[in-house]
Amino acid sequence: MSTRVKICGLTRPEDVAAVHAAGAAYMGLVFFAKSPRNIGAELARDIAIEAPPGLAKVALTVNATDAELDAILKTVPLDMLQLHGTEPPERVAEVRTRYGLPVMKAVGIAEEADLAKLELYAPVADQILVDAKAPKGAPLPGGNGVPFDWRLIANRRWPVPWMLAGGLTPANVAEAVRLTGARQVDVSSGVESAPGVKDPALIAAFGLAARA
Repeated sequence: MSTRVKICGLTRPEDVAAVHAAGAAYMGLVFFAKSPRNIGAELARDIAIEAPPGLAKVALTVNATDAELDAILKTVPLDMLQLHGTEPPERVAEVRTRYGLPVMKAVGIAEEADLAKLELYAPVADQILVDAKAPKGAPLPGGNGVPFDWRLIANRRWPVPWMLAGGLTPANVAEAVRLTGARQVDVSSGVESAPGVKDPALIAAFGLAARA
């Protein structure tokens, strides 16, 4: 089965063409003020409407309130919500019910003890993003370009689809897929020429490597 790819943190409408050409299944739009990939709803809408059919539009939020989610969804056509903060399982279920969209919950992993959190979210999320836990003191919960020990999740499975993230690049994604068995992978900083600036050549290389 071919590995499905998500390119996260698009900041320009022209990024969509490169993402689509690379065969990605998902594109991510970031709504988090501290991120260099943060965009407002108006720009997000302009990017989202460039997406061809079949390319899922995902909004990444961090501990967003209902009012913040309402404002995003009022303006931006979206297919999925990605919760990347400290939202408890009850909040994930609440968002899923309120908005009627699939919800992906990100869970940070650094050591084996962190794996228990994945079991908490599997019953309430449509998908799980298995990400590297942010380094202590890091301002961002994700997008830090740091991988975790992929052997921690080798041959593990959960009752919902899951996606591997954290420090992936065109150079290491094939090995990450081999070690973990991931059928979906997510990249942001690993395909950038500068923070928040996507590089079409790196996006193409990542897509090829992920499906190699």
